[in-house]
Amino acid sequence: MSTDATKKNLRWRLTAREHKFILLFGDLIASIVALLLAVYFWAQPDWLKFSLEFIQERIPFWFYLLPFLWLLLLIEIYDLRRAANFKDVIKGVFAASAVCLVLYLLAYFTSEPNSLPRRGVAVFIVFSFVLTLLWRYLYIKVFTAQPFLKRVLVIGAGKSGRTLARIVKEINPAPFHLVGFIDDDEGKKGECIEGYPVLGCSDDLSRLAEELQITDMIFSISKNINPKTFQNIIRLQEEGIEIKSMPAVYEELIGRIPITVLQSDWLLRTFVDQAQTGGMYNLAKRLIDIMGGLVGSVITLILYPFVALAILIDSGRPVIYSQKRIGKNGKEFKIYKFRTMINDAEKDGKAQMSEENDNRITRTGKFLRKSHIDEFPQFIIILKGDMSLVGPRAEREQIINELQEVVPFYRTRLLVKPGATGWAQVNYGYASTVEATTIKLEYDLYYIKHQSLFLDFSILIRTIGAVLGFRGR
Repeated sequence: MSTDATKKNLRWRLTAREHKFILLFGDLIASIVALLLAVYFWAQPDWLKFSLEFIQERIPFWFYLLPFLWLLLLIEIYDLRRAANFKDVIKGVFAASAVCLVLYLLAYFTSEPNSLPRRGVAVFIVFSFVLTLLWRYLYIKVFTAQPFLKRVLVIGAGKSGRTLARIVKEINPAPFHLVGFIDDDEGKKGECIEGYPVLGCSDDLSRLAEELQITDMIFSISKNINPKTFQNIIRLQEEGIEIKSMPAVYEELIGRIPITVLQSDWLLRTFVDQAQTGGMYNLAKRLIDIMGGLVGSVITLILYPFVALAILIDSGRPVIYSQKRIGKNGKEFKIYKFRTMINDAEKDGKAQMSEENDNRITRTGKFLRKSHIDEFPQFIIILKGDMSLVGPRAEREQIINELQEVVPFYRTRLLVKPGATGWAQVNYGYASTVEATTIKLEYDLYYIKHQSLFLDFSILIRTIGAVLGFRGR
């Protein structure tokens, strides 16, 4: 097949940026239609009076901003992994609707009577929910189909390549069509790795790229690269094939950093050169922490009498427990939580990580953990500045010292302030084994590397959804 014919056949292969634009455009259309329907149903009782005057006098300016608020609340499902999974889409749209409703109720009960368009807002939320779900279902059926998928060849069939293939196989629907591997180890030729064939060596790159209509290649060699292989890769890049590294694709696919396949110098290259944040971000983050800490502290004070009574009746004193944790740069501080475990949960004094179905958790504690209410006293620590709203989970020194011996880069999580919630918490939850802790650390390092207000906002939205959906543990 000629190069021109290949390019013609591949013109519908969409990039990640194009996928996100399509998602954004579809969501915008859905929310604008929902706004128009909301105005229509709001005006129905006065339909004979419906006119330009109605629009100018009855509809406040902020009402027209609802579609943009809706797009902001959908932030977590612009992640292409979640956008391709309808269950994740349902959760994301439900969380956006719930946050919309909570924000409206707060405004409703603090504003003048009859000053807010209840019918208009309610109809907007309902239609935004329905239309967005319909559009996202259509997107999954159409734009994640084979004709729109990139065709990918992985260069290197070692540990790094195997890890990537395993991840791709577990994602449904597939993020791209993985055609197979290229490896210069003759012993691997014809071998099947994680269900994908080793098709040849680096000398076959040009021929295979044309025959198999390859659009992307993923560089997955962790050791020194053969100069000839490097030249072949550069030549293909010049012909329009996109080249990506395995760690970059791993991050893009699952929002984690593959610490088990990284070289030791990666830590310095990544966190010295890439993970530094600017002064404006740090200032904005601190202001958000103060505002969130104030609101959270007020809510904690309101809930305290009821939570305290429930704990006292169930398991006696104390209501609040404190514990020393390690924060940014190894600084020690105290956290405060509503007590959810029996007294003397660690009788031998040895730090013990919480487990699923932990029999030390009280009946009231199970509810407090499910609803995340047990974490609310931490808002006081956030105001003080030892913690942030968003960041890695704060751990005890004993656990940190044990885990850093068996988990690569574990102490790197101390480069930032710990948080009441975080990227690892919303994606994975608690970890009670070394393997689970490694996965959770991959999420923490992803957050440290990609810190931004956009990511922080996404985490907060997902946390609110988890609280409203009782998805704690």
